[in-house]
Amino acid sequence: NQKLFIRGFFRASFFLPVVISGVVVTILWQQLYGFESGLINRALSGLGLGKVEWLTSSKVAMVAIALMATWKNVGLYVILFLVGLQSVPESYYEAADVEGANAWQKFRFITLPAINPMLFMVVILSTIGGFSLFIEPYIMTGGGPLNSTLSAMLYIYKQAFEYYHMGYSATLGIFFAILVMLVVAVQKYAIENDDE
Repeated sequence: NQKLFIRGFFRASFFLPVVISGVVVTILWQQLYGFESGLINRALSGLGLGKVEWLTSSKVAMVAIALMATWKNVGLYVILFLVGLQSVPESYYEAADVEGANAWQKFRFITLPAINPMLFMVVILSTIGGFSLFIEPYIMTGGGPLNSTLSAMLYIYKQAFEYYHMGYSATLGIFFAILVMLVVAVQKYAIENDDE
C-alpha cells in the first residue's frame, strides 16, 4: 500500500495470473512440475536436492495442485486487501502516532478492523474456490494417482460423464451446492460474531 516508484508493476504482476485462463496456467504448471524436464526439479537438482514426483506421488500431488491454485488466485486476494488498506484514512495513523501507538497497536486497532470486510471476502472466495477445484486436478492428474487429487467437482464430473450416473451426479451437485452455502453461512456468522 506504500507509494513506491514501481507500484503499478507489482500490482499488475500479482494480478496477471488471475486473468490468465485456468487451463493455460494449469498446463504451464504441469510442465514446471515435470519429473525429468520440469524447471522445479531441475532447480532442486542444481541445489543438490533430490527430484520430487510432483504429480505422480499420491503424497505430494494434491499439495502441488494446491500450490498452483494458490499462486493463481493470490493476486485477487492482494487486490482485495489493497482496497481495504486504501480505505483507511491516513489521519487515523497520524492520530495513533500522536497517542504513542506502536506498529502492532496500529495494525491491531486500525488496519485489521479496516480490512476485516476484505478478509471475510477472501475467506469466502478461497473456500468456494477450494470446494470447486476442477480444472487443475482434471488436467494435471485426472484425479490420480490413486484418487489422491480427486476433488468433489471432479468426482461429480466423473460420475456423470465417465460412468453415466446422471441422477447420482445431479444429486451430488445439489447436495454440494447446499453444503457450500452452509459453510459460507457458518463462516459469515463466525466472522460477524467475532466483530462484536
